[in-house]
Amino acid sequence: MRIKLTAKRPRPASPDRAPVRPGSATARKPVKRTHSTDATQPGHPPSKPAPRQRAAATPCVNASYAQTPPKTASERAKPAERKRRHTSDPIAMHTPSTRTPAPAPAPAKKRAMPITTRTTRTTRTRVTPENTQPRTPPKPATVTMPANTDTPRLSKRLAELGLCSRREADVWIENGWVLVDGACVNILGARVRREQKIEVSANAHAAQARCVTILLHKPIGYVSGQPEDDHQPAMTLITPENHWSDDHSRLRLVPTHLRKLAPAGRLDIDSTGLIVFTQDGRIAKQLIGEHSGIEKEYLVRVTQGEQTRDIAQHFPEEKLALLRNGLSLDDIPLKPAKVSWQNGEQLRFVLREGKKRQIRRMCELVGLEVVGLKRVRIGQITLGALPPGQWRYLQPNELF
Repeated sequence: MRIKLTAKRPRPASPDRAPVRPGSATARKPVKRTHSTDATQPGHPPSKPAPRQRAAATPCVNASYAQTPPKTASERAKPAERKRRHTSDPIAMHTPSTRTPAPAPAPAKKRAMPITTRTTRTTRTRVTPENTQPRTPPKPATVTMPANTDTPRLSKRLAELGLCSRREADVWIENGWVLVDGACVNILGARVRREQKIEVSANAHAAQARCVTILLHKPIGYVSGQPEDDHQPAMTLITPENHWSDDHSRLRLVPTHLRKLAPAGRLDIDSTGLIVFTQDGRIAKQLIGEHSGIEKEYLVRVTQGEQTRDIAQHFPEEKLALLRNGLSLDDIPLKPAKVSWQNGEQLRFVLREGKKRQIRRMCELVGLEVVGLKRVRIGQITLGALPPGQWRYLQPNELF
């Protein structure tokens, strides 16, 4: 490709054209002449104009070259070729460069990231079956506080006085219904001295009076607590349809009666009889508390081997005495019990404790097998004529 660079020829002045005022918008820039003689001067013959010379090409210069970053080795290998493109010699423009360009630098290798099994912010973690499992939070350190018998907690002191349960005491304290030496105490965990005077406001007594206690005749196949092995809890039987028609309490079942209603004691799945549900913490403590001495009476039908009739006549008195006192369960001696024959196949048990399947395990230790068990009394409350699967309210004048 040939590049022809020529200077622009000046346009001769025309006599018809009006003179142009210097500095005006139509003024043209002067053009440098290529010859020194003027053909319009008299006495001089007109001379031929000098041959036009090709102007030297101006090399391409980048004004911001000083501010550009340093060139790479491949860019520094091309200046000779760029000069040939801007020279006036057409032959040199098409002459290939004999200089061998420098080889391009090899791309830098990526540094391998360290693979560790610890999780940090600067390293990657190898995915293994061990670290993909959810981590269990560390167990908090347990601090054992020394028991202070001289200054018990206020909630415990209220339960010791028989005013309410610890759970109810926490509610009373939060509501500001407890007074210690005439001052209101509404801080949970507050401690008191045993000689201090504790009073309860009328609001606490009113809330306690609204608590209900329900007596249910549990049939076989229901559990006393949470459901287990597809067996429904006995509490599901407390419905308006199962309310005993001979109940004289004149109370009607409302949703608030089922709120915080809990069983006070247990009865096995294959056992039937009286079970108590209550909202009153005092009754719960009285029936299942650590120092509870409430009697529970059971009627138990038993067999001895292949013999199913007149077992009382063949059962030794020594074994009957063991049922009354002398047996142990889980290496813990049992409290004395009242055991007697009701008829030839039925025993009467009166216990002051309630271990899991206690009567059945006691009979196994003396060679008897329980085929039927029914609880008929808790304290002074008897089952009476309450039909199986039905319930009634505890009367205000009834006490355990």
